[in-house]
Amino acid sequence: MTSNESAVDDTASATAADAPISPTFADLGLEGAVLKALDDVGYETPSAIQAATIPPLLAGRDVVGMAQTGTGKTAAFALPVLAQLDVSQKQPQALVLAPTRELALQVCEAFEKYASRMKGVHILPVYGGQGYGVQLSALRRGVHIVVGTPGRIMDHLEKGTLDLSELKFLVLDEADEMLQMGFAEDVETILADTPDTKQVALFSATMPPTIRRMSQQYLNDPEEITVKAKTQTSANIRQRYLVVSFAQKVDALTRILEVENFEGMIIFVRTKSITEELAEKLRARGYSAAAISGDVAQAQRERTVNQLKSGKLDILVATDVAARGLDVERISHVVNFDIPTDSEPYVHRIGRTGRAGRTGDAISFVTPRERGLLARIEKATRQPMEQMQLPTAEDVNVTRLARFDDRITEALEQSERITAFRDIVAHYVRHHDVPEADVAAALAVVAQGESPLLLDPDAEPRTFERDDRRERPDRGDRDERPRRSSGGRLATYRIAVGRRHRVEPRQIVGALANEGGLRRDDFGAIQIRPDFSLVELPADLSAETLERLKDTRISGQLIELRPDTGAPRRRDRDDRGERGFRPREDRPRREWDDKPRKPRHRD
Repeated sequence: MTSNESAVDDTASATAADAPISPTFADLGLEGAVLKALDDVGYETPSAIQAATIPPLLAGRDVVGMAQTGTGKTAAFALPVLAQLDVSQKQPQALVLAPTRELALQVCEAFEKYASRMKGVHILPVYGGQGYGVQLSALRRGVHIVVGTPGRIMDHLEKGTLDLSELKFLVLDEADEMLQMGFAEDVETILADTPDTKQVALFSATMPPTIRRMSQQYLNDPEEITVKAKTQTSANIRQRYLVVSFAQKVDALTRILEVENFEGMIIFVRTKSITEELAEKLRARGYSAAAISGDVAQAQRERTVNQLKSGKLDILVATDVAARGLDVERISHVVNFDIPTDSEPYVHRIGRTGRAGRTGDAISFVTPRERGLLARIEKATRQPMEQMQLPTAEDVNVTRLARFDDRITEALEQSERITAFRDIVAHYVRHHDVPEADVAAALAVVAQGESPLLLDPDAEPRTFERDDRRERPDRGDRDERPRRSSGGRLATYRIAVGRRHRVEPRQIVGALANEGGLRRDDFGAIQIRPDFSLVELPADLSAETLERLKDTRISGQLIELRPDTGAPRRRDRDDRGERGFRPREDRPRREWDDKPRKPRHRD
């Protein structure tokens, strides 16, 4: 390890007698309004990545950080930026690039939280799916920090609506994810067209050769910091998984809630839009459930967590970001409604249960397409999960009858009330000549309401077995067909990037989902041809969504999305050289692997 590299173990125990005392945020060099904001949100000691990153950033050093999601890296770069911000300057001083609009919004919310004690700080999220008008008016008024996705940032730069000539800080968050989504050329262009004097912080979960070469080319003698993330799971947490289709998840969850003896539960989902939707479905089924996500205000979040602690609330539906730092002793179960894509968030999720020596249960829903994610998590945690079967109608009925018996037993213990109702029942029997057993059954019907007490054993859903599934044949890059759960009609669209642009189905899905606000199950077949690709998308896409997607870039190319008519446009034929015209996309494309070039600058 060289002199400007450092490694940090984020899992070292602090219980040893000779363990070093953890530094405070003040020890790291932070002061004033930033420290007061940290006190407001309850931050006491910095995490490992924060302790290692904040001092060199405050000293003006470029930094390359290797850290997984959930290690506190947002504060690691946000706090030094805020500490050095010049509020009197109205042009953007800091730019944070994030691969998705969800992450961009989360980072923006974190900046706002840390800047709550600073006056006049303006932070702007810039991402696809949001109208240009909101962003343009904010830019005209003046912003200090811009957080956005590479594609939309490039659009503003090309339109001349975003001036980065006074930029002092540039942060690349989740750099490896941006590379996988096809933003490599956009990121490189932004790096080259910003001032030489800027300070750069690059964070990535992995360090592939392309990112390594980029850091050597565009960063100035960076300090490299690696956080060794914890991947071990607690031995007192029982880990199980259930193979279930996407459409059956809610019904499967309801059955698990009926048969599992849980005290408090956290249900993790991938996106904040699903949190309230799922919580509402659970409330409709009679469960005490609430949702928290990055959009929930801190005061409301605290109220919800206090309700969970006190027992007024039994189920919390949350995203990874919203559940950070959540410590509630009565959490007996964690359910991964959407299995995470990496082992690190999985470990953080199930760590919400089985705390302080207590036992806990973790159940993960795995669709047939996600068996690879399951295998990677098992390999990383070095602990296989136990497969469970979907509770049958008979299992649910046994539990319901047992609970019904318990309710009767509890009622019989209220002797005074039983005596009063016994006289009422006897009066009814004398006057209507009905057996007492029939009267008791009728009272049970009244108490139960319209919903049946028992499930129909003949209405069993189809289940999937892990060992019985066969691998799908490899189709190369010709077809990528996520299931469309909504059953909506699909239409075929044509985009102007193909195999010669070295695109992959995952890049197409990632870019279109990010810019158009689409879900993965909105995609059908993806066929990659030499010069273009065909993508099945919902036929009822709005004109506004189509316009946004048309301006989306993949691998630096405008995709020019349009409905496919089965024949190329005249321009497609002309672009092949009939008029001697050689368009930009036909020129040799420079990859990150090529020889480094001298950075370009604006006058």
